[in-house]
Amino acid sequence: MPSFTLFIHLPFLLFLLNFFTLTDGCPADCSCQPSGSIFCFSRRSSSMPRGLPASTKNLYVFQNGIDTLVQEDFGGLGDLEMLDISQNELTEVPDGVFSVLSSLHNLDLSSNHITHISKDSFAGLVMLERLYLHSNKIQSIHPAAFEGLDHLLELKLQGNQLTVLPTLHLPRLLLLDLSQNRISLPAPGDLQTPHLESLKIAGLALTSLDEELMASLGNLHDLDVSQNQLVGMPPALKAAKGLIRLNLSANPLGPLKLEDFQNLVNLQELDLSSLNLQGFPEGFFQLFPKLSHLTAAENPYNCLCPLAWFPTWLRDKGVDLARTEETRCHFPPINAGRMLAELERQDFGCPTTTTVLTSAGSGSSTPEPPVPTTVPGMTHAIPPPPPPPSEEPSSKTDSYPPPQAPASPSSTSGDYGMCPPNICLNGGTCRFDQHGHVRCLCPPSTSGLYCEIQEETEPPPSSPHSPVETVATAEPDSISSRQVTSTSILLDLHRYFESRPHIRAIRLTYRNLSGPDRRPLQLNVPASYPEYTLRGLQPNCTYSVCASPLGEPVGDDGGSCMEARTAGISPPSSEPQIEEGQLSSTLIPVLVAVALVMVIAVVTAIVILLRKKRTKTDVDLDVAEAPPMEMEGVKTCLENTSMLQKQPEITPCPPPTQNGTDYQVPLMHGQCSANNNVASLKPSYF
Repeated sequence: MPSFTLFIHLPFLLFLLNFFTLTDGCPADCSCQPSGSIFCFSRRSSSMPRGLPASTKNLYVFQNGIDTLVQEDFGGLGDLEMLDISQNELTEVPDGVFSVLSSLHNLDLSSNHITHISKDSFAGLVMLERLYLHSNKIQSIHPAAFEGLDHLLELKLQGNQLTVLPTLHLPRLLLLDLSQNRISLPAPGDLQTPHLESLKIAGLALTSLDEELMASLGNLHDLDVSQNQLVGMPPALKAAKGLIRLNLSANPLGPLKLEDFQNLVNLQELDLSSLNLQGFPEGFFQLFPKLSHLTAAENPYNCLCPLAWFPTWLRDKGVDLARTEETRCHFPPINAGRMLAELERQDFGCPTTTTVLTSAGSGSSTPEPPVPTTVPGMTHAIPPPPPPPSEEPSSKTDSYPPPQAPASPSSTSGDYGMCPPNICLNGGTCRFDQHGHVRCLCPPSTSGLYCEIQEETEPPPSSPHSPVETVATAEPDSISSRQVTSTSILLDLHRYFESRPHIRAIRLTYRNLSGPDRRPLQLNVPASYPEYTLRGLQPNCTYSVCASPLGEPVGDDGGSCMEARTAGISPPSSEPQIEEGQLSSTLIPVLVAVALVMVIAVVTAIVILLRKKRTKTDVDLDVAEAPPMEMEGVKTCLENTSMLQKQPEITPCPPPTQNGTDYQVPLMHGQCSANNNVASLKPSYF
């Protein structure tokens, strides 16, 4: 039984013996590891620990509050390979303080308060490979401070206050970090580092890169030029075919161009964050067949149909998108705040095209307007634009039903935000609809969701029997008439509204130039009426029609005028045919009837004239004072309107309201013979 107890406790006794042997000579407040590593952190002491074992390989004394160094601190540590004195209170590196550390490979002095590096600060460190001096307050470095460091591989100087960089003769240097200093870009002769692989020059306020310097670094694979003032892709980078990692973030580069990146075919990691990008050119990432890591965060992306390919490309190519939570949509409002990588194609508002047969017996097919495929409960950022109006005039003016007016006066304005630049192609105009969706108003001969389709259109041939009278317009944004009858004029306002997307409504002013009363009448037409019909006009009369933005005086800039003449009342198409034999037998009775009618007409005229002399009305006075040319026009209109006197009475319109010299007629009246664009209320004159 005692032998069994001794057997059980023997391993434990051996462990205790080994523990006391290893901890023998370990300083207080430090932790010693069997591998020769000693950790002394948060000791709260202003000096280095003493009594360190001679076998120490790695010494970590960070966050101790050390403010001074002396050579005695490192006596007997000839085998030390790693020394970390970061995050202390050092203000200088005394000359030769590390001279006894001939085997030291790594020295970390970062995050102290060092202000100057002297000539002999690193004397004796002949085997040093990594020197970290970043996050100090270094203002100057002696030109010979790095002499003798022929084995140095990494030098980190970022986050200091350097204004001048000494010439670096470091034949084996692989990594150099000069970011966040006050120095300018080193000249080609200042970097004698033929094997340099990684150069970090972020935050130096650079506006360009030296082509000669970039050409001298033939082994460069990693370049960080972020947080500078590069207004375009530097020409020095266009020939950097060996780059594997490139960081361009936080530069005012402007839109990305395919030709600027064509030679960077070996890129594996690319950082395009904080470039104010709204999207990527389609096919942009096809330039980098080896790309595996992409950072594109903090950009105001327009998650519209032109960017719908991006999430699919990420998934298909297996590209790792860094900072996914910060890569979100900015526009349109329906997608704002959503992560770009998680959107599906239908979320971008892309339309789909369907084809239906025009008739059961015909084999031709007509493409329907683009109809987006919608997930239940979800709407699109950009609804498909309505089909363009038909170019062929109709034989009846009431075949054009009036479009629905917007829900509110601001529904067609751009109050929902700024339109993305260059979203509408071929001169299209970007505007918002009442739901806050972007819509492109395409100029003539273009179509598509973004006016991307250019097509040549020919005007339809005019028929000699058509009652349509088309008025040619000199300006592309003027109003015109598409159909004219004896009592109506169909106005085409498409171009007028498209050229002025900011207006909500227009004021139509029209007057009869052939009648006795030339006072103007006005109508307020909303922007949702691209076609409007003036009704209740007099036959065979010339009308002047002007359009101007609502709220601006007539005739100011932005107005457009035209003239159109209503058609006369055509006689019946079928007339009785009189043969020559019957002409002589019917001629005498006709002449007698005509003579009788003339006598009666003369007697009637004399009676009327006598009565007019006795009654002096305002109307008679106006007619009496009219000039001869105007009287001739009055006669023409009166002759054309004589046929209308036999029609049943029509409820008269309320009198126009006078505002100064202008007269305004309301847009809609029930059973009114004036202008209303409802087919059921159209007055009949025949």
